[in-house]
Amino acid sequence: MVIGVLKESADARVAIVPDSITKSKLEGVEYIFEKGLGVNASITDDQFQDYGKLTGRDEVLKNADLVICINPIASDEMKQMKKGAAIISMFQPYNDESVKAALDKLDINAFSMDMIPRTTLAQSMDVLSSMASIAGYKSVLTAADHLPRYFPMMITAAGSIRPAKVVVLGAGVAGLQAIATAKRLGAMVEASDVRSAAKEEILSLGAKFIEVEGAAEDTGAGGYAVEQSEEFLQRQREHVQERATQADVIITTAQVRGRKAPMLLPKSTVEKMRTGSVVVDLASSTGGNCEVSEDDKVISHHGVTIIGNSNLADTMPQHASLLYSNNVLNFLKYAVKEGAINYDMEDEIIGGSCISRFETAS
Repeated sequence: MVIGVLKESADARVAIVPDSITKSKLEGVEYIFEKGLGVNASITDDQFQDYGKLTGRDEVLKNADLVICINPIASDEMKQMKKGAAIISMFQPYNDESVKAALDKLDINAFSMDMIPRTTLAQSMDVLSSMASIAGYKSVLTAADHLPRYFPMMITAAGSIRPAKVVVLGAGVAGLQAIATAKRLGAMVEASDVRSAAKEEILSLGAKFIEVEGAAEDTGAGGYAVEQSEEFLQRQREHVQERATQADVIITTAQVRGRKAPMLLPKSTVEKMRTGSVVVDLASSTGGNCEVSEDDKVISHHGVTIIGNSNLADTMPQHASLLYSNNVLNFLKYAVKEGAINYDMEDEIIGGSCISRFETAS
């Protein structure tokens, strides 16, 4: 089986990196790489040369039995792929129902890494957790970079400075990493999450848990938060507003799979925050947790800096590429048997991630 790896058109990350190939030891496969695919992640073509052939993008598409990328390529490019070939990407079909319908019209098979079930068996393949961990870490550094104040308590000859107060909304992978990073930087941290199981994790990291009664939970949601009632969201916003007036930084990470992100930080709350405070909205691409945030933009509202960025993992391309690559190759070690993909659609991992099967496409 020939595996082709494409360069991302608007992303610094790389889908497969040399270090992962060395460790994966996949049998019965060979690699072809698009020239220059690692340039934005500081990985040279020479580093890929030892593992396969470097060639042009069109050649990769035409010759690969399996194409790997992070962001989906255009349908015109997928039409260049061999009949019956496969592609692995992050299609996010839960955000757009037309994605699967478009793929079903093509003569290829498609796997979406973000559809792999979040189970213990598939933990090493979980790209959402890998990228969220980086985003949570970088969100705190980004906030610190924009904050005109210290994070840690400082005692100097010129006077004492109190530690920054950080509020984290949503304690999934990104939120927990944000809490841990803010604590390492010396901040006082409070956090909230609608899942009761998150309380112990928040407390174990040394943060204070902001508890709001009456949250809906679903044990069958696979670790994802579920949509909450407007009544609960209003109570949560009131709790947040109490703390926001004293906060130096608010980091919002709350997202509901396949739904618009819940609005947790209304404009009126932002306007009560101290001048110079910072909000980092990691849910900006799905509508945002902050009413005034704009996706992929840094704005100032009423003296508060609002950073809308759901793709902070792209700002740390070396480690983001390594983790994504490890996730993909762990999936391939599971799915590839004797140099070919095992299309066992009854298998929870393979069947869950294969969003378009050529043999059954209409």
